[in-house]
Amino acid sequence: MPAVVVVGAQWGDEGKGKIVDYLAEQAQVIVRYQGGNNAGHTVVAGGVEYRLHLIPSGILHGNKICVIGNGVVIDPAVLVRELDLLESHGISTRGLRISPRAHLILPYHQLLDELEEERRGTGRIGTTRRGIGPAYMDKAARIGLRVIDLIENPAFPRLLERNLREKNLLLQNIYGVGPLDGEKILADLQRAAERLKEYVADTSAIINRAIAAGERVLFEGAQGTLLDLDHGTYPYVTSSHPIAGGACIGAGVGPTRIDRVLGVVKAYTSRVGDGPFPTELKDEVGQWIREKGHEYGTTTGRPRRCGWLDTVMLRYAAQLSGLDGLVVTRLDILSGLDRIKLARSYRYQGREITDFPYSPRVLEESEPVYEEFEGWDEDLTGISRYEDLPLPAREYLERISQLVGVPLQIISVGRERRETIELKPAF
Repeated sequence: MPAVVVVGAQWGDEGKGKIVDYLAEQAQVIVRYQGGNNAGHTVVAGGVEYRLHLIPSGILHGNKICVIGNGVVIDPAVLVRELDLLESHGISTRGLRISPRAHLILPYHQLLDELEEERRGTGRIGTTRRGIGPAYMDKAARIGLRVIDLIENPAFPRLLERNLREKNLLLQNIYGVGPLDGEKILADLQRAAERLKEYVADTSAIINRAIAAGERVLFEGAQGTLLDLDHGTYPYVTSSHPIAGGACIGAGVGPTRIDRVLGVVKAYTSRVGDGPFPTELKDEVGQWIREKGHEYGTTTGRPRRCGWLDTVMLRYAAQLSGLDGLVVTRLDILSGLDRIKLARSYRYQGREITDFPYSPRVLEESEPVYEEFEGWDEDLTGISRYEDLPLPAREYLERISQLVGVPLQIISVGRERRETIELKPAF
């Protein structure tokens, strides 16, 4: 199966970076298809921790084509810093390809994101304040600037000036903030363009040719299903489509080219920012999971809210992306708990519901219905075979698969590549 999509099945932060890095060894092309530097993949390779925000983690393998697709919004300064970081560690970036159709995040997007989030006060969405939402807004409004404009359009200075004129009016008259310096912004962008232009290529053609040639192509989503703009817990969502369908639009491939979809899920649940969270633990167990799992945002450093696994959510994610296999990560974090719970359903106004509610009010007022499992004390990080996992861990995993209706594919028992149990091949 040459084309596989990896999606997050929760609210993001499921450990996709490690899984994409692990599967990238088997692929020739790795594609990031949406989001911006509001997402982050933390990967440990050779004892070194890498925090990547835009470049696919497959770049760490050195001999892969790594694509930033048209559906991604790119902050040029962040991308240049990421290239510098990789090269400072001796990692080649020759395999990077950037879509000319990808839109740019510009300084006014980031400033507006910060100001708008502050203005919302207690009604804040919980954005990362990196300018992602405003950049996608300009894209939809057809005033966005793209990579191709930056590197070859002689009218770019005029287009930037047009946008700055409008944004400065907004900044001054609504927020009382002084105008941004257009000359400095242009100079910074032109320097970034010189660095980035060698990587720009027709990425849709590259991906489609690779699939036609039978090469293995791995599509990686940022964030998670419940942050999808259409299908997530709106308005506490991102501005793009992390679900599998987003791969087609964000990479420029037809749906018939996708062979398999894997959903990555933590052995528990976490989310960053505001919004409903039925299985959230606001007690010492939630704090224990947070500290043991180092549950702090890769991009923002914000503490993540933690709770028990929610299979109502996972069934919904499986439905939206047509999941073929489950990848369960961070199972090792649960070692040491006497009892472990997972939510099989919700209870709302005295009745049990098994479908994820479309109403935010119903979701907010729903109580999880739990099943409880025996815990285990063993350190799982050295285990390489599924049958060597403690019996309670296997019972827990198999019940997850049963309730979600999707077979287990991969189990991650640690942060390193080798700390991975592959039950069946992904490709």
